[in-house]
Amino acid sequence: MSGLRAQRLAARRAERRRAARRGAMVVAASVVVAAGAVAGVLSAVDDRRSSDEARPPEVSASPRFAPLPAVPSLSPSVSHSASPTPSSTKSAVPAASPPRTETEKQKPARAVTGRLYRHPDSQVLDWIRAHDGDPRHAVIASRIADRPAAVWFADYAPDTLTARVAAVTSGGAAQGRVPVVVPYAIPGRDCGGHSQGGAPDLDAYDAWIDRFAAGLGSGEVIVVLEPDSVAQTECLSAGARADRFASLARAGRVLKAANPRARVYYDAGHSGWNAPGKQAAWLRQAGAASPGSSDGIFSNVSNFHTTADEVAYDRRVLDALGGPASLGAVIDTSRNGNGAPADGEWCDPSGRKLGRTPTLGTGEARIDAYLWVKLPGESDGCKGRPGTFTASYAYDLASP
Repeated sequence: MSGLRAQRLAARRAERRRAARRGAMVVAASVVVAAGAVAGVLSAVDDRRSSDEARPPEVSASPRFAPLPAVPSLSPSVSHSASPTPSSTKSAVPAASPPRTETEKQKPARAVTGRLYRHPDSQVLDWIRAHDGDPRHAVIASRIADRPAAVWFADYAPDTLTARVAAVTSGGAAQGRVPVVVPYAIPGRDCGGHSQGGAPDLDAYDAWIDRFAAGLGSGEVIVVLEPDSVAQTECLSAGARADRFASLARAGRVLKAANPRARVYYDAGHSGWNAPGKQAAWLRQAGAASPGSSDGIFSNVSNFHTTADEVAYDRRVLDALGGPASLGAVIDTSRNGNGAPADGEWCDPSGRKLGRTPTLGTGEARIDAYLWVKLPGESDGCKGRPGTFTASYAYDLASP
């Protein structure tokens, strides 16, 4: 590396750290998201298949990354172990949340409007269209395919990104409903594990986010910004972590500047991962406490922890985070109906069930929505190929 290039890189990193501290760059373990998300929990492209196990949409190749500067410590990695995510290690479960106070019990939930949008292109809908005579059809159609779920953008394909995002947001606007979109292209994604990929570097990511924001339109939209991007950062050096957080803070500002009605939520992991204070400290660095970039946090993406556990955890994170009282949380309830397995299994564990139906009206203080961020039936890699909709798995989740 030339001296001039090194100086420029050092200057850029210093500026990112300063920006993260002063908020000057104005303008969604849970790593089980890995296998399912990269293939697309929901796809914004039309790639219909007629097999029992739907094939995921193609995504563009991402460059290979050099080894990360630090080995993950007490945070998820990617081996098939008994952990809550595709991880080789599991951080300690935080202490139980204290009882809610009378003031909190009486505080009304934050007002939200609208109904969630179901995008017409997804692997489950592909399966439904192709298997009308299948005996599992009615259960899967009524209990999964008819429910609104998030649309993931997990590939680094900037030339088509704006149009693909706009197809989702305009579809929601046409129906007067609120779409949920998931940008998932942060460099060094998944610490080089099953979901490695994303943008080649943070400059490219910043430009990718600009294109993503350009497709948000002017209607209400929920943005689940980069699952695992905050909770899973112990594999990064301190400098790389600060750079990532600065880019995430910028991303929130860009998204909300492009569409002031966009609600942007930052990664809080889940109740079985980082302690609330630790997670909140990272979230604060990533811009999650600032109303100029954030509407709050999200948790339990692609995981199984009960809604009650997540509600308690998210409130503790929000309390530690600070920021305005308007900040709230959204929770992925797609597969948490029976809670997390006692043995911590993360890969398509048996006995799981669908959680609460997606809604913008939870009736819970500071809990803005229950969402299906991970599409039920898309495999983690054990009951089907990673990221593919597998009818047998979907039927098990949806059966009473």
